[in-house]
Amino acid sequence: MHSLELQRRAVGKLRIDLCFGCCLIWFDQNESAQLAPAAVIELFQQINSHRDARRMPVAAALPCPRCTQRLLVTHDLCKSGPLQYFRCSEDGGRLTPFFQFLREKQFLRALTPAEMHRVRVEVKQLQCSNCGAPVDLEESTSCPYCASPISMIDTDAVRDAMQMWSAQATRERAAEAEASARARPLYETGSLQPQPTSALLSNLDPITGIAAGSDLVQVCIEALGDFLTSD
Repeated sequence: MHSLELQRRAVGKLRIDLCFGCCLIWFDQNESAQLAPAAVIELFQQINSHRDARRMPVAAALPCPRCTQRLLVTHDLCKSGPLQYFRCSEDGGRLTPFFQFLREKQFLRALTPAEMHRVRVEVKQLQCSNCGAPVDLEESTSCPYCASPISMIDTDAVRDAMQMWSAQATRERAAEAEASARARPLYETGSLQPQPTSALLSNLDPITGIAAGSDLVQVCIEALGDFLTSD
């Protein structure tokens, strides 16, 4: 796993571990809730920058990296709906799939009936963004293996998170005169502009569109990648 130091919401730093091959993030107890807005955006950028990494299947039995005790599949709720992760009953740490992290931080939303109809007509089959299993859209609107609904990136949530990050960065720069003199928020410079959800689904064009078996959330991440990594 790769260690990454991120900004804590209140003060200081926290260190998390990521496995890009398995698309998993390890949070020690309550660390996910302690992430500063800038840290959430940085994690999103990390997911985007490693999107071409070979995806490995997640083992049925996962040990806690701290105490080696078997992690328990845990079902929870967040503002975006059901949430699932692997939790250590001993120390409260949790192993969270990338898909579930994006859901927890409200980057994802379920497709509308009109969007689902369009995907069904043009794609037929998708890869589950959570477990990687194939989803036959003629038969189901959720994964038959892990029950995750077909979801896509919520660009409004991305925009809101970016605005929070920009606002926080502005306050930090104001506290440092030298940095304040030479830097402005990304939104002020116009280098980060939100992309409408309809533009993401435009990738489904029959000629240039996504292939059957693609991960729709991954397609959305790729579509937003240039905006999130612009200087």
